Amino acid sequence: MKAWLIEHPGSIEQLVWGEIQDVHAGEGELVVKVVSTALNPVDYSLVQSGNQNWTYPHYTGVDLAGEVVEVGQNVVGFNVGDRVACHTDLNKNGAFAEYTIIDARAAAKIPEGVSFDYAAAILCAGMTAYLAIFQKMNPAQKQTILIHGGAGGVGGFAIQLAKELGLKVFTTASSTNHEWVKSLGADVAIDYQTEDVTKRILEETNKEGIDLIFNTISSAEATEDLKRLAFSGQLSYIAGRPDLSNIKPFSLSPSIHEVALGAAHTSGSIRAKENLSFMAEELMQRVKRGTLNPMINEVLPREELPSGLKKLKGRHVRGKIIVRMQPKF
Repeated sequence: MKAWLIEHPGSIEQLVWGEIQDVHAGEGELVVKVVSTALNPVDYSLVQSGNQNWTYPHYTGVDLAGEVVEVGQNVVGFNVGDRVACHTDLNKNGAFAEYTIIDARAAAKIPEGVSFDYAAAILCAGMTAYLAIFQKMNPAQKQTILIHGGAGGVGGFAIQLAKELGLKVFTTASSTNHEWVKSLGADVAIDYQTEDVTKRILEETNKEGIDLIFNTISSAEATEDLKRLAFSGQLSYIAGRPDLSNIKPFSLSPSIHEVALGAAHTSGSIRAKENLSFMAEELMQRVKRGTLNPMINEVLPREELPSGLKKLKGRHVRGKIIVRMQPKF
């Protein structure tokens, strides 16, 4: 079999499409013919930095949709030929290959009417948004949410899920993406490049602040979000925790939530892995019903996977880039 191999940590240009040993399912595992993979920022970060748990050559890629070709011992509920989607363990070999091994507990069957491309698109980004909004934060009796980076994958899915809950959605995006984020459901788009985000939020909320904030940017921006948060509001983050040292106890009364989707694989928790399957199923059902846009920006052949990673690294991609790993699909 072949894969996009990382022979040592370095640049995206050093990826090599080369031969690797065939894979076989161990206990609790599935071998999947990878049809579609979605590209994520974590993918190019891992290509460049590597991982201490890898042996080289290694192939990464955290999102996949494909067809089961081998079922390991003690796997229940999956058969050869099943169409499945999975957010994989980044410590192990991944989706940038013709075939790969996945943990059956984290896998979800793709429903009829949902393509491999659509299934791959909603995984890392969509599940991160789902985890933050439905499982971390409590939206009961809340009215407003600020979602940073609304034009990106995580932000775009978060906007759609927040609108499903009836929240008024504020988002940050460059002015060129305002029409796009509003088409996804954003009510207020703020140009972070030219506007004072905090000032705009306080103006829009009559100085009350925002009930829920989902920060996808940085620790520094999450700290700034504390100035935008309503009393007893909730802040979820994926890119660094806020500095709470300037918040007086029993004043703002914030709830702070770390969102770490991939940590489910290393947690040692069976329930955490099964929750990955649950979230994927929830999102794919929304795609099937037509209530969730998978936001596919571009579909590339496998030969162009490195160029897709470079484009994503430039941080000017709306939605998701999909790569077809099998030329006949």
